[in-house]
Amino acid sequence: MTGPAGDVLVYNVARLLTEAPGSSRTVRVAGVMLNLGADIELADPLEGDVRIARTNRGVLVTGRLTTSLSESCSRCLRSIEVPIDIALEEEVLPSIDIVTGLPVDESVEPDVARLTDHHELDLEPLLREAILLAEPIAPLCRPDCPGLCVVCGEDLSVGDHAHDEAPIDPRLEALRAFRRDDEAENR
Repeated sequence: MTGPAGDVLVYNVARLLTEAPGSSRTVRVAGVMLNLGADIELADPLEGDVRIARTNRGVLVTGRLTTSLSESCSRCLRSIEVPIDIALEEEVLPSIDIVTGLPVDESVEPDVARLTDHHELDLEPLLREAILLAEPIAPLCRPDCPGLCVVCGEDLSVGDHAHDEAPIDPRLEALRAFRRDDEAENR
């Protein structure tokens, strides 16, 4: 089972839909780059295997794929590559009944993934969603990244870093006289 030459992530599953539940095919995804939009970009192509198994309602798509994302460290803002593992597990239902050729009433389950009218499975939207879910919220270049200085914005991992005491805003000068209770007792 291979995708058409022009669209490597589209697979015709019409024959699989005529087989008994439990029948399956495995497809290899290799060297595929997806356009994920302006906010996120793949650094490496998708690699992995996807299993398409017949269920009593449609097909179950499962698989593990790997790639890496081009990101910025959330502390120091350096450009980094973040490796991610993608887990797919999605049931995809037909939009056309394989036996009668009539359209399936999609209003019964409107939020479920569907096969095309030609009984084709398009993996791209499933992979795109899985990548977005696997994207780290705050990627780091390394776990102990110190980040940037809050005063000057310099990278704190590049040697010693010190500043003179900043002048206090004149409107807040009166607050200098206030002391916490534990400071007043120690005087």
